[in-house]
Amino acid sequence: MTNVIEADGLHRTYSGGFEAVNGISFAVPRGEIFALLGTNGAGKTSTVELLEGLARPTAGTVRVLGHDPYTERTAVRPRIGVMLQEGGFPSELTVAETVRMWAGCTTGARPAGEALEMVGMAGRAKVRIKQLSGGERRRLDLALALLGRPEVLFLDEPSTGLDAEGRRDTWELVRRLRDGGTTVLLTTHYLEEAETLADRLAIMHKGRIVTSGTPAEVTAERPARIRFRLPEGVGAERLPLGLRAAADGPRVEIRTHELQDALGALLAWAAEKGVRLDALDARSASLEEAFLEIASRADDPTGFRTDTASASRTPDSRTADLEEIR
Repeated sequence: MTNVIEADGLHRTYSGGFEAVNGISFAVPRGEIFALLGTNGAGKTSTVELLEGLARPTAGTVRVLGHDPYTERTAVRPRIGVMLQEGGFPSELTVAETVRMWAGCTTGARPAGEALEMVGMAGRAKVRIKQLSGGERRRLDLALALLGRPEVLFLDEPSTGLDAEGRRDTWELVRRLRDGGTTVLLTTHYLEEAETLADRLAIMHKGRIVTSGTPAEVTAERPARIRFRLPEGVGAERLPLGLRAAADGPRVEIRTHELQDALGALLAWAAEKGVRLDALDARSASLEEAFLEIASRADDPTGFRTDTASASRTPDSRTADLEEIR
């Protein structure tokens, strides 16, 4: 599969020596939705600006559709669409006037009505920009990004300000664009959005990519959890030794990379002992949990740690694992 976005050893250093992007490399093949996530100040906006050709890398190379987007801008710009975090529109123009003005500066622009229909704004064509809600402005931003029928679409926080219905409509449109062959690179603070839309993703921290892969691969690196309440008089120390548990009074949490096996062992134990497990909740790790783990370890000098297996623990070490749930 042909890569349409390629970053190799990418660096971006600002005046004063601050290195916002520190040697990252990744590639996005044609027809894929790729999400770039990051903690605050991680460098994702600085990275996207390099991909869009808005700045020159301090070091490393960028290729979009086989070209350097900064030095070969005339070859790249007509083939990409860019949706910034916030667009600046003349407040007195109507929606239709704004789209027509933008279309006049766009090579091979699709009809204004078609672009507005795609984002559900056709009924607001005669409304002045100053009368639009924040969510409607975001839809207009997206319409303008789609005017040139882009092969590569950059979306910076595309659903900010949208209500739940508008967000779902935007997701469906992005999927249709992907299915039609458009490559999409998006940034978002909505982790559900990334988990729902992205074919692959990367999470940045302090200018580096700390993990990447499909959403399933990224979450699979983190343990699943089982939570429940034990009845009065039953202590967590009575749980099977193979289950790694943390307890806060009757509340117990088990973390495991083998959810089915751990849950089966727990339920078998409860049935054998006649113990009722109240508020039982078992689930795999979510992208939000993976992201929050990375954020919580941002300043940890020991780096990003993974859970260790419990199988090698001795019975004497079992009680030591029972710690307060945080």
